[in-house]
This record gives sequence, structure tokens and C-alpha cells, in this order.
Amino acid sequence: MESADSIRSLYRHFLSGITGKSLNAFYYACSYAKVDYSRFMNVTVSLALKLVPDQLRSQPVFLCIDDTMISKSGTKFEDVSNLFDHAAHHGSNYLNGHCFVSLMLCVPVWLNRKIVYQSVPLGYRMWQKTESKLDLAASMVRQVMPELSSEKNVVILCDSWYAKKNLVRIVDEYSNLDVVCNARCDSVMYDLPPEPTGKRGRPAKHGRRLSVKDDFDLSGQKVGDYHTGVRRVLTNIFGEREVLAYVTSTGKTDGSRRLFFSTVYPWQLQVFCAWQEKAPMNQTGSSWMKYIPLFLYAFRWNIEVSYYEQKTFWSLCHYMVRRRKGIEMLVNLVNMAYCAMKLLPYMDEMFSGYRTKSVQEFRFALSEQIRKQIFFATFVRNIENSIKSNIFIKALKQLVRRQGIHL
Repeated sequence: MESADSIRSLYRHFLSGITGKSLNAFYYACSYAKVDYSRFMNVTVSLALKLVPDQLRSQPVFLCIDDTMISKSGTKFEDVSNLFDHAAHHGSNYLNGHCFVSLMLCVPVWLNRKIVYQSVPLGYRMWQKTESKLDLAASMVRQVMPELSSEKNVVILCDSWYAKKNLVRIVDEYSNLDVVCNARCDSVMYDLPPEPTGKRGRPAKHGRRLSVKDDFDLSGQKVGDYHTGVRRVLTNIFGEREVLAYVTSTGKTDGSRRLFFSTVYPWQLQVFCAWQEKAPMNQTGSSWMKYIPLFLYAFRWNIEVSYYEQKTFWSLCHYMVRRRKGIEMLVNLVNMAYCAMKLLPYMDEMFSGYRTKSVQEFRFALSEQIRKQIFFATFVRNIENSIKSNIFIKALKQLVRRQGIHL
């Protein structure tokens, strides 16, 4: 359960104590085992949805999409390449490594009489340049949507890089799927088409072109941290579908502006604002209801937190397997262990005390107990062959059982 820098390290400190398999068996399993790890995502979605209480079944769930890069110093890794990293802080915007597209599910749960969204990363897929990251993300969404067919509102959250036709038009394939996304400020937007005049000729498909700076009336007071304007628009990204466009600005007349699109309207959502844990959702009154789709975008930040935790504390970047299939398998196994630590405190009341603690703290406590269990079980097995004292063996077995119920 503890993080391991490599398969060799994990085998040396843990696996060798519980199995008689050789180290090569685990390398072989990662690279050549016939396991469809894409099914991991469906199983994780099913488990996460079981956490949602009946009272919160009407609340929306979110699918966050993003990608992360992992730097590798070697050149022997399959599909390693020179990648552009806009967030690099080491003097260059390029790194040698792999890019992974990932998908995260956020579901509502009760915690201290407030609604919080528990975020569970579903899986990773390595980008190989033969398929665009947009198509890769869309295929991951299609993989899990059958498990989400019973949900009232499923909302995709993504940044401006993924706000393109290949991905966002997937919402037309599912009746309960919508998207809230950041977009480039120079994205083409049009006003709604004017009413037919009755004159000869084809009616206009759209109105005049709109500008982020000149055609949005910002709120006099800040909505959350920003002055905000909203209106219905048509865009090239969403085709003929009317969407809500939100423009936010740090100042009423000046300041940088950001653009967001939403295919879901406020009246299509049932959000218990007063019970939300964080602002500005829990401050939303009747005058702010039209901004609810924009507030939902804040949940996208959860995927950035998971990247930080998995890279820093879960050895996500430390793989040394060279084959692409083995790399994807190992990365998704690390992700499965991370998800287990996120879900278990809500699935078993025995661990409910860890719901408010970090996933790393819970992992440490659980790994300590597992290590003790392995030690006592191995000790008892070994002495049974050399010591014939039934009283001594019985006492040790009672100690093992007692250790197992205390965490």
C-alpha cells in the first residue's frame, strides 16, 4: 500500500513476503498479461455511484477531462517524445516524456451535514500522436457513459484546450450529457438568428458576430470573485445548438476577461445550493441562479489536485517499464490503489474516521496494519513447522485476530 519507486522496490519490500512468484512474473504481467484495463474505469464508476445517498440522486455528477505529462530521462521507453509543457518551470517549455489523458468522476456525498463532491480518477491513456487527445478523451467518455445512463445530469468539465468539436459534440450522443468548458476569448460567437421577416430568400442562420469585450453586460457587483455577464449564443464549436456564454472579468470596465460555454441551462439542474460546502455555490440566491452552470466549473480543479497527489506521494512518475502497454498497466494500477483509498472510508463504516483526512494518511494507517498482518501470519506459518506447542500457536493466532480489528 505504500508508494514504491519501481516494481523491483515493491517486490523487494512487499510482494516477496506474500507470494512465491519471481520478480520477472510481475514484469511479464504488466507488459504481456491479457487484461482489458479499460474495464477498470467502468468498475470504478459503479463503485463510486454506490456512494451517492438517495437524497442526492438528483444532483449532477461531473466528468473532468485533462492531460498530464511525465518527464523521463531515458530514450528507451516506447512512444517517448519531446512534448510542449505550458506549465514547465525549469527554463524550457519542452520535456522528454509521455503525455497521459485522464478522466475523473465527481459524485456528491454527505460530510458533516454538507454536500461535498468526492473525486475519483477513473483511468489514464497514453497519447501516441497517431490519435488526437480530443478523440482519446471522447473514447474514454463513451467507455463510461453506459454506467452513467441512469443519472439525471452528467456534466463534462474541461479547459480551453479541449473545447473543440471532436470532444464537445459528444453531448449530442447522450440525452443526459452536457459540457461546461473554458474557451479561448477569440472564439467565434454569434447572436441568435433574427425573427423571419417574410421576405424572399433563406432566413439568416445566426445574428451578428459578438465580442467578449463589447457585447456582454457585466454584473455591477462581483459574482464570487468576478464581474460576470451571460447571454445565449451560437458558436462554430457547437454548431446549431444554442449555448450559454459566460464572460468573467476582474474589473467592471477593465481587467482580463475569460470566456466559458455551457450546454446546460440553470433550470435543467437541481442543485441544493444551501447545503454545498464551498462558496460561491452555498451563497447562491435567486439573483445568482443564472450563474450556477459557471459555478460548476470550479469542480474541475479536483483533477489537478489528484495529479499532484499521485505524482508526489504515489510514485506515478517513477515507472521503469519500457513497453507502452506495461506503462499504461502500471499507471492504472497505481490509480486503482489511489481510488481504493478514496472510496473505502465511504464504503465501510469502520474507516469513516478517515473521510476528513488526506488519502495519504489513510494509506499509511492501512499499510501499517497490513504489514503487521503479514508479519504475524508469516511468523505463525513458519513456527508451525518447528514448534509443536499448541498453546503457543493458539496465543499467536489470537494476537493476529486482535491486530486485524484495530485500525
